[in-house]
Amino acid sequence: MHGPAMSGWLLVALCAAAGSYCLLRLRAGVGGQRGSAGGEALMGFGMAAMAVPAAVLTPPRWVWAGYVVVFGGAALHTLLRAGGKGHRLHHLLGMLAMVYMAGAMALAPAGAHPAHTAGAGGSGAPLITGVLLVYYAGYVLRAGARLLPVPATAGPEGGGGTALADWGERPELALVCRLSMGIAMLAMLLTL
Repeated sequence: MHGPAMSGWLLVALCAAAGSYCLLRLRAGVGGQRGSAGGEALMGFGMAAMAVPAAVLTPPRWVWAGYVVVFGGAALHTLLRAGGKGHRLHHLLGMLAMVYMAGAMALAPAGAHPAHTAGAGGSGAPLITGVLLVYYAGYVLRAGARLLPVPATAGPEGGGGTALADWGERPELALVCRLSMGIAMLAMLLTL
């Protein structure tokens, strides 16, 4: 997960901002979005912690094992409540991707980072990394396309306009958060 320092800090900032927004969504308690907001907050902060540049902090192996346990537990929780719903399956895949990346870092040779071992085959399994890259590239493209503006429809005549939706109820903000984390996951997988 550790590439050049500047890109690492940008990933940390992006993921921490996404995690913070998801915590705010969780606090707002908008209907059934609480569960997904909590999972997304965990993903955002976990990705931010994993993206800290190696020049600043090189965690010991037990930290990576801790990530495996935390995200493995979150994946199990997501699996138990998935019920075949598409977005929860996306959360499950994201949690499993975090387990995979943390496991790859835990098994990497001591002192080696994926960016340094890329010529030697990297620290992850190329097939799994490739499948995850294809999935997240498709997810990012689909989420980005959903953010494209749509033509405005005519509202009721004489309605005087509608009040702006509460920030927690705005689906485009949640989608931007998910898109940001998808882009960050792509960047992290590329360095694996």
